This record gives sequence, C-alpha cells and structure tokens, in this order.
Amino acid sequence: MTVLLWIVAASTLAYLTKLSGYLVPHRLLETPAVVRISACMTVGLLSSLVVLNTVADGQQLTPDARFLALGAAALALLLRAPFIVVVLVGALAAALGRLGGLP
Repeated sequence: MTVLLWIVAASTLAYLTKLSGYLVPHRLLETPAVVRISACMTVGLLSSLVVLNTVADGQQLTPDARFLALGAAALALLLRAPFIVVVLVGALAAALGRLGGLP
C-alpha cells in the first residue's frame, strides 16, 4: 500500500508543479534572461539525452556502434548536410559498425 501512496503523491506533486506554471505572469516569462536561460537549458537537456543514449547501457558506459553513428552524424552536420542526410549517414555508420563486429 505504501508504494501506491508514493505513486499518488509523486503524481500529485508533478501535476501541481505543472499547474503552478500557469500562475507565472506572462511578462516575467518574456524577459530576455528567462528566454536565454530556457533556450540554453533546452540545448543542454537534448545534448545530454543524446550522449546518454549513445554511450550508456543502464549503469555502465558502453561505446559501441551508436558512438560511431553519432560521430558520423556530427560530421555530416558540420558539413551542413540536410537533416535526412544526417540521419541516413548515422544509420549507415551504425550498420557498418555492427557489420564490422561492434556490439
């Protein structure tokens, strides 16, 4: 029963946190500092998700074919390739890495 209580408490807290966002005045959200910080946080969170999904497997770091795919996709981005080309280059690099014996 205590696990159910913790789930309900966490869900309620998450809902109240989201609901409190509507109480913040609109003029405060449009200040240059808030806009700049929120843009930086978005980039930071997205890049950390990409890195963790690339080199982590549970609690261990395991660089494998995904790491090769990330490097190839980053190179394609540096060369200003269109997004679909970046995705295809990454997929091809991962496939070739796995074909070459990488896990």
